[in-house]
Amino acid sequence: MDDKKRRQSMILYIIAAIVVYIVLSTVLFPNMQTRQQVVEVSYTQVLDDLNAEDVDKISYDNSDLSIEYTKTGEENTVYTSTAMSGAQESLQDAIRESGAEQTNTVQQDNSLMTYMLLMYGLPILVFLLFGWWLNRRMKKAAGDDGPSMNFGGGFGMGGGLGKSGARIVASKDIGVTFKDVAGQEEAKESLKEVVDFLENPKRYEAIGAKLPRGALLVGPPGTGKTLLAKATAGEAHVPFFSISGSEFVEMFVGRGAAKVRDLFKQANEKAPCIVFIDEIDTIGKKRDGGGFSGNDEREQTLNQLLTEMDGFDNHKGIVVLAATNRPDSLDPALLRPGRFDRRIAVVLPDLTGRKAILQLHAKDVKTEPGIDLDAIARATPGASGADLANIINEGALRAVRMHRTRATQEDFEESVEVVIAGQQRKSTVLSEHEKQVVSYHEIGHAIVAARQKGSAPVTKITIIPRTSGALGYTMQVEEDEKFLTTKQEVLDKLTVYCGGRAAEELIFNEMTTGAANDIEQATKLARNMVTRFGMTEEFGMVALGTVQNAYLNQDTSLTCAPGTAERVDAVVVELLREAHDRALQILRENKFKLHELARYLQKKETITGDEFMTLLTRENPLMPKQPMA
Repeated sequence: MDDKKRRQSMILYIIAAIVVYIVLSTVLFPNMQTRQQVVEVSYTQVLDDLNAEDVDKISYDNSDLSIEYTKTGEENTVYTSTAMSGAQESLQDAIRESGAEQTNTVQQDNSLMTYMLLMYGLPILVFLLFGWWLNRRMKKAAGDDGPSMNFGGGFGMGGGLGKSGARIVASKDIGVTFKDVAGQEEAKESLKEVVDFLENPKRYEAIGAKLPRGALLVGPPGTGKTLLAKATAGEAHVPFFSISGSEFVEMFVGRGAAKVRDLFKQANEKAPCIVFIDEIDTIGKKRDGGGFSGNDEREQTLNQLLTEMDGFDNHKGIVVLAATNRPDSLDPALLRPGRFDRRIAVVLPDLTGRKAILQLHAKDVKTEPGIDLDAIARATPGASGADLANIINEGALRAVRMHRTRATQEDFEESVEVVIAGQQRKSTVLSEHEKQVVSYHEIGHAIVAARQKGSAPVTKITIIPRTSGALGYTMQVEEDEKFLTTKQEVLDKLTVYCGGRAAEELIFNEMTTGAANDIEQATKLARNMVTRFGMTEEFGMVALGTVQNAYLNQDTSLTCAPGTAERVDAVVVELLREAHDRALQILRENKFKLHELARYLQKKETITGDEFMTLLTRENPLMPKQPMA
């Protein structure tokens, strides 16, 4: 029974208990709500009440001469007294003359113990019995038929909070192997040894080699870390335990540690198997030196995980795989040999890997003959496996929207733009002046890129607004994938970033907010030139910044004195000013083409790279020839 079902059962249990309590207190014991008050009076007062005919019911006991009676209209009050010795006959005469009803007993309950027992004891007993029954039911559903009441993980704390909650997939139900993973050949090679050990442990034991206790999969989001872990279990034909690090974190201190114990207990019973902990940085963060940190729930969970990984017998074939995109935040004790022995990088795929991933996902999509997945792979540098799968799916969805039975090359090319820049914003209608400004802005980028040898070729220019906020964009795609970038290529890229704003200033003599993203990207690149790449004469090969979260946003923080930081800012400003001046110079030399191409783009809204280069290089008798840079 999973946590959701346990919570639902406990909610029903509490509701049922409240209903039982209300029924017992209002239906079965109505008199408990209105207990009678006992008042002691004198014998003379008894006779006066009888003579006044105010007595409703009265009882007299000869053995102890006790009198108990109630008055008319005062049923909730019982009056008691003691008769005088020898006055029995006169009392009986007074009762008969008053017309009061004489009974053997008068209804009352002056026993507080009986009241407390019936009012509170019985509902609590029913509550406990019902909880015991529900606890046994949940334990049977979870596969634990023990006879004792488990107050630690069952009824006592809400039912099953000590259970790990891991999803267990039998080996025959995994359905994923290494052939279903593309673009991660190095990671697969590292994991194949784990698979071989699980399949043939005696080969390694014969030579004295030990099975790695754990392997840490690190890489950016969407690169297939979870898929690789599942494929490893599918390849080795062993059960697969999957749980997220956040599922160990509980409101009650100690519950996370209990879940860790339960997880490894289950794994030990089903060995050989693979235990996969996703986003392990949730519980595996570095421990601080605070005096009270030992009581932290996350730290107790981490300590238990460290103990369990040290304690289990790896001869049984239990391998722990974990995934994270923040390895720098993990505790060193978790990364030492004997726990996570291996660190496997699951990086963004290269050009060959992207093509393989696209082919893998395109197998399930009906396409027109002649689909060029190489072009899609070249147009998506830096895309993860999840991005590429989304591109194929978006292409298929577009084909359905266009009422076609097969996806075309155009569908996949458009899906690249959807993933990168978002859907077209058809509701956004630009004025003619705004379309003109955006046209000159994008053509400014394109001309600056085309007139520099180190820039990537322009493949598409559009002024159709996108849901990402872009009013237009210029797409450049490298012909071959590059892993190194020269200083000149970085300067050329800075100049391309400045081309849009330079075109606005040159033609309209004004600035717009359309260059905001260009300025942000250019500033980041120029700062990296100074602080990380060592591409400036003033600072040379000095690292002035460090990268944080290398697999996430790659933010850079300065590691220098405040005075040095001011000089860094000055150098960055100078680099951007020089790039802006170069962009202005290139556009002044190609002003005629800038006008011609901007008008053409404004009219067509989208042009291809081939159209752009044809118009840019076409000779025109009205303008002088411009030499190519």
